[in-house]
Amino acid sequence: MTASDKSALRLSGISKSYGKVRALSNLSFDVAEGRFFVLFGPSSVGKTTALRTISGLVPTDAGRVEIFGKDVTTAPIAGRGVSMVFQSFALYPHLTVYENFAYPLKEEGVGREEIDQRVKETAAMLKLTHRLERKPNTLSGGEQQRVALGRSLIRRPKILLLDEPLTNLDAKLRHDMRAELKRLHRQFGMTIVYATPDELEALSMGEEIAVMRDGAVVQRGTPDELYEQPLDTYVAGKIGSPHMNMIKATIGNDMETFDTPLGKIVSTRKVKAGHAGEQALVGIRPNDLRIAAAGEASIASKIHLIEPLGDVTVVSVDAGGETLRIVLPEASATSLKPGDAMPITFDHNKIHIFRAASGQVMT
Repeated sequence: MTASDKSALRLSGISKSYGKVRALSNLSFDVAEGRFFVLFGPSSVGKTTALRTISGLVPTDAGRVEIFGKDVTTAPIAGRGVSMVFQSFALYPHLTVYENFAYPLKEEGVGREEIDQRVKETAAMLKLTHRLERKPNTLSGGEQQRVALGRSLIRRPKILLLDEPLTNLDAKLRHDMRAELKRLHRQFGMTIVYATPDELEALSMGEEIAVMRDGAVVQRGTPDELYEQPLDTYVAGKIGSPHMNMIKATIGNDMETFDTPLGKIVSTRKVKAGHAGEQALVGIRPNDLRIAAAGEASIASKIHLIEPLGDVTVVSVDAGGETLRIVLPEASATSLKPGDAMPITFDHNKIHIFRAASGQVMT
């Protein structure tokens, strides 16, 4: 199911402080119904506080929370139609899987027959039917995560909040659970708000991503939009792996030429905000650098590190005193070794220009 144009969730000017620590600062964003929406950023940027504010676990200092057009800023937790899965799973260790699933329904006063039906449906969906009589401490990490997810899904929430739910799993289980969550999202078409500091999770799962810094959203968009059109060096450094190469530069008189340690770089787009002689940063994605063909204009470089990653190889080179990372197809890198000279070039249509002082995009 694709997202509709109807807004499922809207945060407007949300602020929250704990003493002198400001967790959220005028945080605003909206999520369309049926969307898989990701809050992305490193630890302590406010992702968890944002989710807890939506769920009603944390009162706001200022701002407004709306769920399907209704103001729930001060509404009790129970009436919001929201369910949250925590990083720690938060299962009841003395209850069986069946009882963990049934508990929230019993609290809501659901009848015994419907509880039994919904528990068995949820267990089958999450492939946990054979574990219903087990206690959580006898389950694997992936199974415990599925129980935590099932306990939220069984309530049939309008909005599902997931707070770094895969952090405690190993790499294989994280991969499997990413696929499982996307499958469940497609199956139910529910609105999901997913908080993570993991770039791979954000890019592989999110239909739309909000990049957070210091308690606010600095840019939101699809994975492609954030990768191709970062608004500042912060976003450019968070989206894309390996991260964007940043080269110190001075803007030329024509506002299209940049003096850099690699020589003159010409942009295909004029600088919109800035002036000649101003300090800038030229950003080049590692995937946009390549080995120059014979006779092609190129930049001299020397290889100092080679990192094979299966189908691609990351090659670090020294060029003009700058260290650049280049992503090459495995076949192109098999004969390379540290110390080799390697002429490199790039597509001038794909460079990014940022103001050195503030990090803001200039083109």
